[in-house]
Amino acid sequence: MELHQKTIHEVSADLKAKKVSSVELTKAVLSHLEKVEPKVQSFITLTQDRALEQATEADKRLAAGKDVTSLTGIPLGIKDLLCTKGVKTTCGSKMLENFVPPYDATVVGKLNAAGAVMVGKTNMDEYAMGSSTETSAY
Repeated sequence: MELHQKTIHEVSADLKAKKVSSVELTKAVLSHLEKVEPKVQSFITLTQDRALEQATEADKRLAAGKDVTSLTGIPLGIKDLLCTKGVKTTCGSKMLENFVPPYDATVVGKLNAAGAVMVGKTNMDEYAMGSSTETSAY
C-alpha cells in the first residue's frame, strides 16, 4: 500500500513509530496530487512549500516527543471556505480570487497547533452553496 492510500490512523501510528517521516509522507501526498490533480481538480490552491515547512516542524516535534497529537505530521486539505493566514482563500468564487486573509480561522489555528500539515485549499461550490463542486468558479 502506498503512503497516500493509508488512513490518518495508520500514518499517525507510523509517524509516532518513526517508520516514516512527515516530510516523506507529505512528499508522497504531493507527488500523488501532481499526477491526479490536473484531471480531478480537487484543489484550488496547492501549498507545497508551506506543507514541506510544516512537515519539517512536525518531524522535529515527533523527534522530541513534545506536543505530539494524533494529527502531528498528517498532510491534509483545508476547505477553501476557511481563512488561512497568508494563503489565498476564494470560497470557490472569482469575486474573492485575490483575497489573502491576514488571520487563520479558529479551526485552522487549532489544526496548526496540533501540528497538521496543510497541502492546499480544496475546491468547493461557490460560497459552499452545493455539495458537488459543480458551481465552483474553478
